[in-house]
Amino acid sequence: MNFHSRDLNLARLCNEALDQPLTEAERKAMTAAAARKLEELFDILRIDHQNDHNTRETPQRVAKMYVEELLEGRFTAPPKITEFDNAQAYDQLIINGPIELRSMCAHHMMPIYGQAYIGILPAADGKIIGLSKYDRIVEYFASRLQIQEELVKQIGQYVMDMTAPRGLAVRISAVHMCKTQRGVRASHRSRMVNTYYWGEMASDAALKGEFLQECTALERT
Repeated sequence: MNFHSRDLNLARLCNEALDQPLTEAERKAMTAAAARKLEELFDILRIDHQNDHNTRETPQRVAKMYVEELLEGRFTAPPKITEFDNAQAYDQLIINGPIELRSMCAHHMMPIYGQAYIGILPAADGKIIGLSKYDRIVEYFASRLQIQEELVKQIGQYVMDMTAPRGLAVRISAVHMCKTQRGVRASHRSRMVNTYYWGEMASDAALKGEFLQECTALERT
């Protein structure tokens, strides 16, 4: 299969999913094509990937890592949402976190790592989704080249679209290795923190305060 015969039709921004998940054959073709390009890059950088025992299969390993792990969220379907009846009409704030977050900076392709926190204000007559699904959602949108300002909105908008709560808040606190490993080489204690709100969480100052207070408490545990 010629992978390049379809790539223009499937092209999307780096942190958007493709129109359709890749088939197994397409994933293998993409991995093989990427490995060949990585071999070319190694040649340009004068890294011997044929005779050096450390780098002999590195282009293949890196290509597989990108397709099947680091960028997996672009090539697979979003996680299914498991909903439960809100039998007791619970309508108070639920906070889930810290959720481990791992992504890749779209600007320098360096790791981003940290935690996400999600606050949900369920509708009394709506549904409640399984807590593990929030972890899956974070993982899905983080598994692509990202910038944190957009990631926080993508996570929250998906939850809003799929579950329609009265309100929602998403907060991310993360280290960016494009800042700690290169450039200014900042301390790994240096983090970027951003929060985005939807619905009643955006308009109610008391709810915002409760969410931020609980996030701070969770960070200290």
